[in-house]
Amino acid sequence: MSDCGCDKARRDLEEYLRNEVCKTEATDIREHLENCPGCQDEAHVARTLTEVVARACKETAPEELRDQVLSRLRAIQATH
Repeated sequence: MSDCGCDKARRDLEEYLRNEVCKTEATDIREHLENCPGCQDEAHVARTLTEVVARACKETAPEELRDQVLSRLRAIQATH
């Protein structure tokens, strides 16, 4: 007994978005997403979240802030 494919599409969505499913599964999921508004919405949210996290991981603190934090940590370590 199976539903219209939502369970599988949602279960494998993260792997699909990272291109970590085999070609056959990717085709099945892609076709399901094209025809299922609910799963399309979930895929959009997951894709957006993945992109935001990826962008955040690429950002670095300004050098001045990094130096201040390290200086403060050294001062705290010196007193303990």
